[in-house]
Amino acid sequence: METHISCLFPEILAMIFSYLDVRDKGRVAQVCAAWRDASYHKSVWRGVEAKLHLRRANPSLFPSLQARGIRRVQILSLRRSLSYVIQGMPNIESLNLSGCYNLTDNGLGHAFVQEIPSLRVLNLSLCKQITDSSLGRIAQYLKNLEVLELGGCSNITNTGLLLIAWGLHRLKSLNLRSCRHVSDVGIGHLAGMTRSAAEGCLNLEYLTLQDCQKLTDLSLKHISKGLAKLKVLNLSFCGGISDAGMIHLSHMTSLWSLNLRSCDNISDTGIMHLAMGTLRLSGLDMSFCDKIGDQSLAYIAQGLYQLKSLSLCSCHISDDGINRMVRQMHELRTLNIGQCVRITDKGLELIADHLTQLTGIDLYGCTKITKRGLERITQLPCLKVLNLGLWQMTEKMLPLFLNQVFSN
Repeated sequence: METHISCLFPEILAMIFSYLDVRDKGRVAQVCAAWRDASYHKSVWRGVEAKLHLRRANPSLFPSLQARGIRRVQILSLRRSLSYVIQGMPNIESLNLSGCYNLTDNGLGHAFVQEIPSLRVLNLSLCKQITDSSLGRIAQYLKNLEVLELGGCSNITNTGLLLIAWGLHRLKSLNLRSCRHVSDVGIGHLAGMTRSAAEGCLNLEYLTLQDCQKLTDLSLKHISKGLAKLKVLNLSFCGGISDAGMIHLSHMTSLWSLNLRSCDNISDTGIMHLAMGTLRLSGLDMSFCDKIGDQSLAYIAQGLYQLKSLSLCSCHISDDGINRMVRQMHELRTLNIGQCVRITDKGLELIADHLTQLTGIDLYGCTKITKRGLERITQLPCLKVLNLGLWQMTEKMLPLFLNQVFSN
């Protein structure tokens, strides 16, 4: 007897529909009543983020989202009041307003008028009209917030960070990229250095301070003293930090990823401080640090040999530095040495001989390497990604590349 798909139990249909992308989930709901009922099962929509243009009233929108168990929303354009969303989804868990340039303190204030205990993630990146006033509302009513994205909110000041430190004690991830008014004082608030005013965000695990130009080594001192649970720290483009600040970070045993990209005052001495500490870093990015040279690679081999990812793009390293590093870096999986113009085929041969666990390498702009060096690199047994330009070659593309290059 032939069995038709319409005979399947709703639970089986729901299981099948859960593998579809969001667009197709919506399409199967229009096939027939049985498929519609199955597609509205909450398991089908688990983890899905609804992407909405809020332009006109739609009474069925939020009841439909709630029926499917959707609790994550991204607003692509905001032409209605934000309170329309909050009232329509009282159990919302994640709200992404990134790039909603017309969102103001007044609009956010009208939306957050009572506690929203379910909200865990709030993204206000590039909402450039948002100021400390909004952070006061957030700190007052979003006590359970764990992730707060404020990248590009250039009107945020140290006062806003004080409010965050006062109200958001469960915060685990904070992005302050390009918040140009934030200084050491604000970081002190976050790290609990002003306990009389605010307890601090002592549960922070991920902190992005990229391009916060007013920060100095004092911020790193605050971080090392107060944020003991920090796992990921992004200090890229922070020109005010120096080698001395690395001493403070060198004993943060929970830290596993450190980004020092384009920190112009970091040199071999700073890397020495990191290597002499008790760090157990898994990822380190020193790309475009002009004062980093071969000596840093020797320090890394001595004290940071457990690294799995290392980025050195445009650093002043040579084959000699590669030689001093590779024999100890048995855990390394990703190596980015693009635009390191002193690297030659000799360096690639050393990498191929000793870094046998590499899955990805960036060689973009390494002008002294030739076909001989590339042939050795492509023989790495685990290699999946090779970058030689503005595009990358994946594992599937490598054989075609080899045939074209080595047949010439």
